[in-house]
Amino acid sequence: MYMYNMFAAATKSFVKQVGDGGRLVPVRSLSEADKYQPLSLVIKKKNWFLSKRSKFTSTPFSLKDILQGEKEISAGISSYQLLNYEDKSDVALNGKQGNHIMNSSGVSTAGSDSLAVKASFGIVTKHEVEVPTLLRELTSRKVDFQHCLVRQSRESSRTVLCVVMESIRTTRQCSLSVHAGMRGDTMRFHIIDEHNYKGCDKAIVFPAHTTIAFSIFELYIRLDGNFELCVAPESKGGFEKEPSRSFSLTKLRKNLFHRNKRVMDIIVHSDNYLDDLFADYYEKTASMTDISTNYFREGAHVRVNLLNNHIPKGRCSLCGMGSSRRETVYGCLECSFNGQKFVRLHAVPCFDLWHKRMK
Repeated sequence: MYMYNMFAAATKSFVKQVGDGGRLVPVRSLSEADKYQPLSLVIKKKNWFLSKRSKFTSTPFSLKDILQGEKEISAGISSYQLLNYEDKSDVALNGKQGNHIMNSSGVSTAGSDSLAVKASFGIVTKHEVEVPTLLRELTSRKVDFQHCLVRQSRESSRTVLCVVMESIRTTRQCSLSVHAGMRGDTMRFHIIDEHNYKGCDKAIVFPAHTTIAFSIFELYIRLDGNFELCVAPESKGGFEKEPSRSFSLTKLRKNLFHRNKRVMDIIVHSDNYLDDLFADYYEKTASMTDISTNYFREGAHVRVNLLNNHIPKGRCSLCGMGSSRRETVYGCLECSFNGQKFVRLHAVPCFDLWHKRMK
């Protein structure tokens, strides 16, 4: 924990001072520094709504490992010296990072208000992939969706696969040290050493060729396995989403349910609505039947709505005689049935069939 906080503080300070337009990401763990090499794969967790930073996690895989086929990637990697870096950063003890270092390092802070983290990186080199060559080479390659990293990454909407495009490394053995002290008026730090506090100074040494920062391109992976490197700053990576058929059907069912529910409420609470609905159906049917056409041409009995004559609805005298309860409000006042001076009959075809049978 002590080494982690010191190393993370030093690499964060390095990235802040070097800048590079915000593309550089500091390596936060010394134990994983060797995994951020060009063409290595990194997992980026998209930040939450209120979070300003995304989290990067190394993987044991390279870009070639998740592509179909065994062909190696031949794009070259160029290297050159970047700068000679020596830095001494002031960290306030009441700050979050200062508290982390203080609690884990064992440095005595009696009489101190600050920590000094001194990073001696020396000459650092930059190693970057030849992007134009890589882009041409990847035009015919596809992602293997059966690869465990791809398969597991697709399960989370916040996960984006990234490719390390450049890394910045040390060239010699380097040291990091932390000191507790007071902020002075004429000097950056006054190191408290007259009382010889145990653990006042702490230092770590790490080997040459340690990666201290890196930059990435996100991958945008399509459903057919084709993919793109997001070289433009505004382009975003991730997985193309499958058409959400189940969502569409669910939404459609919900809309139909609410719409039909309104209709059913009207039907349940209005007998007239139901009767008018059936009447409309039967009248359309009547216009297409020879029975109705021939019968009405004779100008005989006329079908009427019995409700208008204070006669309640009931079973149709023709089709309601079976096992099913088929009710209607229509009928004929010129016919008698079962001692009643009317007969209940559906508008069409029961009305016509009843009178056809009587002829």
